[in-house]
Amino acid sequence: MSDMNDDLGDDVLGLGEDLGEEALPDEEFALELLEEELRQATAILDPVPAALRQVAVEAFALHDLDSRIAELGFDSVVDALPVRGATGTPRMLTFHAGEVTVDVELTPHGLMGQVLPPQSARIEVLSGPQAGSPLTTDDMGRFTSEESPAGPFALRLRTGGGVVVTDWLTV
Repeated sequence: MSDMNDDLGDDVLGLGEDLGEEALPDEEFALELLEEELRQATAILDPVPAALRQVAVEAFALHDLDSRIAELGFDSVVDALPVRGATGTPRMLTFHAGEVTVDVELTPHGLMGQVLPPQSARIEVLSGPQAGSPLTTDDMGRFTSEESPAGPFALRLRTGGGVVVTDWLTV
């Protein structure tokens, strides 16, 4: 009985027995029609919220094609051993992109960090469609911000050697 149902399902979709065959023009049209009907049904029954669609479009607009990605090498939430009785400890993050290392400390009162080797850089905290106020490093490569990011965020560093963007993290 199940073999009969399987054959019926293939016939309805126009797939036939051999999946390795090239689809005929009528079969391609049937599959495209089915795909379009499924898209329309999904749009009606489970639409993407407008706010989510807008954030996705704006996040793509923030994409910098020439940037290097600084990968997360250390996160105190994941990698550090918990200290008994410690509350409100800052979150420590370390990102690496080639020879550049970015150390960041997140607290409820803001963030501070350092670019190593020390160099001048302009830093933007990305946390949505708008980049935050630009930060600059001092002679030691240090930077601070009075605002702590909320939700997903990344850092974009513009140095003399190019653009570096950290992995996105959620606070």
